[in-house]
Amino acid sequence: MLRRRALLAGLAGGLTVAAGRAPAVAGTGRRVLHVRPGDSLQAAVDAVDGPGATIVVHPGTYREVVKVPAHTEELTIRGASRDPRAAVLVFDNAAGTPKPDGSGTLGTAGSATFTSAAPGLTVRYLTLANDWLRADHPEITGTQAVAAYVTGDRTHFDTVRLLGHQDTLFADTTALDAFDRQYFHRCHIEGDVDFVFGRGRAVFDACHFHALPRDVDFTPKGMVFAPATARANPYGFLVLRGRITSGAEDAAYKIARPWVPSYETTAWPSLVVRDTWIGSGIDAVAPYVNMRDAYPWRTMRFREYADRGPGAVVTVPENRPQLTAAEAAAHTRRTYLGDWTP
Repeated sequence: MLRRRALLAGLAGGLTVAAGRAPAVAGTGRRVLHVRPGDSLQAAVDAVDGPGATIVVHPGTYREVVKVPAHTEELTIRGASRDPRAAVLVFDNAAGTPKPDGSGTLGTAGSATFTSAAPGLTVRYLTLANDWLRADHPEITGTQAVAAYVTGDRTHFDTVRLLGHQDTLFADTTALDAFDRQYFHRCHIEGDVDFVFGRGRAVFDACHFHALPRDVDFTPKGMVFAPATARANPYGFLVLRGRITSGAEDAAYKIARPWVPSYETTAWPSLVVRDTWIGSGIDAVAPYVNMRDAYPWRTMRFREYADRGPGAVVTVPENRPQLTAAEAAAHTRRTYLGDWTP
């Protein structure tokens, strides 16, 4: 219960609304739709007719699952308040949660509170959360519980809080051979195990990553990143001008481990952390670890540049590969996003 309270303490107070009722102002052809307590955000998404629509979410806590289909192009979903704590979308599914029709379990992607495959999606001033807890469901072994599963090129999250435990943000692509671009700006992302993962080409600009305290008797207690970048993709995750903090004890967490999925064994995970403050919760001596012995992290594209803070101190150089200044020039927002300027 302490862990649930810790997560829910980060959610906005206010009325929890039931899903199902369409927003009162929604209608065919509307360019702006408003969702208020008592309305359903999913119903608003379903009411969008054509590209370029905006959904304004008014303060409240909306407990439902929302899926934005691929054909809903250039959609903006934003909180009515500029405070992302005011409007909260939350649900509590896990990978091991049984499907309603009894045909199996939801799986990692299926556990997501918010899912989008739409190109040109923009999300601003919202909290997206998954408050499923391992302690509440000891019978479930699939403990991944995603807050947001995003694919689709030109996905832009600005001033968004992403809250969960394991696998909070699944930053992925629409297909194995797609290099979908994502830009996260001034976001707060927290969790405990691999809580930023996937094969997307994603820039995290001025974002705060926070590793949660975890009541287990082993270390590492978790990893912040688990990229699964395609070998053909020159760019994976770029962390730029960020902060990495932890509520756990010193050195309890790793920066990353590589994820090579069973369905894409040629993956060559890529992560660059640069110009970022790293707190003491990260193991400075050995900040990376293998996920599987068959894919050691040292063979992956893990690099750092000009980081600072107690968790960034280089004591064993071979454990912390660094970019040169010339190499760092190839790892910028512009090189990762190309002709897209969100």
